[in-house]
This record gives sequence, structure tokens and C-alpha cells, in this order.
Amino acid sequence: MQHFIFFEDRLLLKKDGNGKCHVPDAEEVPSGLADGCRTLDVWLPGETKALASALEHPVDEDGAWILCGLRASFAFIMPQEYKAAGKAFQILYWDKHSHYCPACGTLMRQHTPIMKKCPQCGYESYPPIATAIIVLVRKGDEILMVHARNFRGNFYGLVAGFLEAGETLEECVEREVMEETGLRIKNITYFGSQPWPYPSGLMAGFVADYAGGEIKLQNEELSAGAFYRRDNLPELPTKPSIARRMIDWWRNGERQ
Repeated sequence: MQHFIFFEDRLLLKKDGNGKCHVPDAEEVPSGLADGCRTLDVWLPGETKALASALEHPVDEDGAWILCGLRASFAFIMPQEYKAAGKAFQILYWDKHSHYCPACGTLMRQHTPIMKKCPQCGYESYPPIATAIIVLVRKGDEILMVHARNFRGNFYGLVAGFLEAGETLEECVEREVMEETGLRIKNITYFGSQPWPYPSGLMAGFVADYAGGEIKLQNEELSAGAFYRRDNLPELPTKPSIARRMIDWWRNGERQ
């Protein structure tokens, strides 16, 4: 049984040697390491049970163990481990932020692995999912790429933003592109989605075509933005992101 152990947003990994790591099985975790931590059950696809724990203090890294940022862990572990680690982190984040009932303030009780219930008023709490859109805008043989002010690095990505109450996903796509760049778009089509556990999101990807307007950046959100051809792309997002998957799809000329 895999045991996903976090200190804040860093995942504890077992070193295999030769630069490789893996999420430890429960029996590989040193005795006493997770003592005093709240350990939760996490159910993965195929009805596979795993454990998730949040450490109060970081562990000392040595020849056997490493604490690695969740996003950075993609480079060290298998894709299915990375996806499972994301779910474990979301469950731990929800647990930490749902101790008390938001309706009456009573201490919540765990009812199922993904539900807490207030013993006083019956309010039920589930792990929240914040839905966001991301859109690849095409203009002839170019795509729109932007640099957001909250990016950690010099890479460029795609226009993205959170869904608002009462919106459809397509309406959100149109609004975010207009708000952030001043551009009109058309032919909005669904591309795919990706869990985004930073800390608890879902990214819904779309493709659209340029319909008009001049780029006028929303300065508080974006620091740069322009249309780019395949042969002059700026630094790209890293592989785990749906943004990179969408850009690679376009760059390789694949069909939806």
C-alpha cells in the first residue's frame, strides 16, 4: 500500500539509486516517522487504497529519502504515482481546512474518506474542486502565448482563468480572453481536462480561433503576450501541465 507523506507541499520520496525515486509503500516508511500525524485513506482508480499523511516538521534528507515539491516530483516518479500524489495532496488540504462546520462552527466528523458531516446541524463537506479554463487561441499559423505575473520563471503559457458563478465553460473562455487580452474569439471547442492539485483545481482545456481585436494586456494579470509561430516559440511550460500538452498538440499538427 502506497503511503503519500507530505510536509506542506513537498512529497517524501524513497531513493532507488541512479537518480530514481518512488512513493514509498507503507512498510518502507521508517518507524515513528508519521507518528502523531493524521493519516487518511485515499482511494485510487481500480479501488486501490493508499494512505496520506501530513508531517508537522520536515524530515532530514539522506541517502534514502528526499522531500520534493509536488510539481517537481513529476521528473522523479511514474506518471500514475504523480497523479495519485495529487489526489492525496488534495485530500490532505481539504482535511486541514475543514475542521469546523462553516454553518454553525461545530467540530466536523469524518463520515467517509471524502465526506465530513457536522454532528450538530448535519452540514456535509466534500473536497472542493475549483474549476478553471485554459485556452489555445489560433490565428493562422500562430498561437497566442502570454506570461502571467504569477508565473515562477520565464516561460510563456496560455490564457487561463477561473469559472465564475452562473457561467458556462465556453462563456468563461470568451470572457477570460477578452478581459486579459482584449481579443474576440470564435469556434470554441473542448480539448481535454487535467486535475490541478495546487491546491485543489481542475483545468478544462479549449481551442479557439482569433475573431478580431488588438492585444491589450490586463496589466495586473499579464506582463507579456503575443502571437507566435512554431519556429519562434518562447520558453514553454513544463511537461506535467495541460498547457504544454495543448501546445505540443498544436506544434505537431495533430487533429482533435
